[in-house]
Amino acid sequence: MKIYLAIVSIIISLSSYGQHAAADVDAIIHREMKARRIPGLQMAVVQHGKIILSKSYGVSNVQDQVPVKSNTIFPLNSNTKVFTGVAIMQLVEQGKVKLNAPVSEYLQDLPLEWQKITIDQLLTHISGLPDMLKLFDPLTGSVGALRTEAAIWEKLKATPMEFKTGEQFSYNQTNYYLLGKVIEKLTDQSFTDNFKEKQFNPARLKNTLFGDSRDVIPDYAPSYSYRSFFDGKRIDGDKLVNNYYEFPDFSRTSAGLNSTAEDVAHWIIALQSGQLLKLSTLNQMWSPGKFNNGKDTEWVRGWGIAKFRKNHRAIGMSGGNRSALLIYPDDHLAVIVLTNLGGSAPEDFVEELAGCYNPDIIKADALTYLRKNLQTIGYENAIDFVQKAKKENPDFNPQETELNNWGYRLLTANKNKEALNIFKLNVYLFSGSWNVYDSYGEILLKTGDKNKAIEMYRKSIELNPDNENGKKILEDIRSAK
Repeated sequence: MKIYLAIVSIIISLSSYGQHAAADVDAIIHREMKARRIPGLQMAVVQHGKIILSKSYGVSNVQDQVPVKSNTIFPLNSNTKVFTGVAIMQLVEQGKVKLNAPVSEYLQDLPLEWQKITIDQLLTHISGLPDMLKLFDPLTGSVGALRTEAAIWEKLKATPMEFKTGEQFSYNQTNYYLLGKVIEKLTDQSFTDNFKEKQFNPARLKNTLFGDSRDVIPDYAPSYSYRSFFDGKRIDGDKLVNNYYEFPDFSRTSAGLNSTAEDVAHWIIALQSGQLLKLSTLNQMWSPGKFNNGKDTEWVRGWGIAKFRKNHRAIGMSGGNRSALLIYPDDHLAVIVLTNLGGSAPEDFVEELAGCYNPDIIKADALTYLRKNLQTIGYENAIDFVQKAKKENPDFNPQETELNNWGYRLLTANKNKEALNIFKLNVYLFSGSWNVYDSYGEILLKTGDKNKAIEMYRKSIELNPDNENGKKILEDIRSAK
């Protein structure tokens, strides 16, 4: 009887904990949807190989007020790249691809400068290749005047390299276009068929498919954004508008998938349970590549978020500034958030959602801990808070790139005062970096502090005499006087 009562007590306790975590999730989602003006959102949480939470919020179609449901399909945008990364690693596992092999071993008709670029350098965006996205129409993302893949390919091959291979990081759609070609060459099938056979079917995905705004997709959530510039004129405030986007079929290994939070959750479960890759291959995928100088790359293989901190490491990806997923391998936890608003940046609050299931995660991620507290005490207190946090916890170390990206996301959301304080914090923390002064100068100029902006740009150029952007802005300021 005592054992029975103990089991009942444990079940009740776990149920209470789950309800409490779900309530905390609701509070965060409602807060962020209101602050970011997100029309519709869908999320899922995976814990110990099971979906423990799947919820929908708001409307998927603003025009007709269609509510978001569990089967509402959202564009994944660049989250597609994690599927491409898995497809390549499956070929590695089969012995068909070597990560350190040059892409010319698998593809022909490549310019001489491209031929020594390795598969790993494509996966981690250190190839230096010209970006095919720059050849697309800037309004629609379509191929514009270059109507065919052949035309794009010939133009791309004639475009100079951006930098020496392996020397820098540059996020680049050409890398994943070429990886798609490798997949097709070695599997003798289209990458769309390969993804279905090797990933969608084993993971039992019911609502995952390729497509864009041209395709008729049932239960689809249209994409929106806020704009303040129309027909050559700036309006007061901003306005919610429909987004139209095209992903040419040959480029969809970089951003062509659509799915639901539940489907992505099932895919993560299949990935971590050995249905898609062996554990050893998974660990290899979730490890960084190397620059020429031996330092780790920012990306792991196919995944753009890699947090190798002391506790609660996290691997994930974001797409279109509107969808994000994070996996915590050591915590047996994953969180997926999909929205229909470009610029909503759910990557800002995904770790806080994970913290509803393991509170230590929030403190482990300096940016999440900082953001959560600044919402309460005010962004103007950022430097004081960081000084105190560093004294209390030596492992509290916000990263320059993370802070810089966060500042620009705030700027995009017209939160200029908040962005100003984040860029100011970055200057305080990384006073030896030319880039933090450049970013701080930009926001100072935008908020009207021209003299301080000039000082920051001069400091940036002093640290980096090759900062042509800073030189041009200073010249423009002088010309405007």
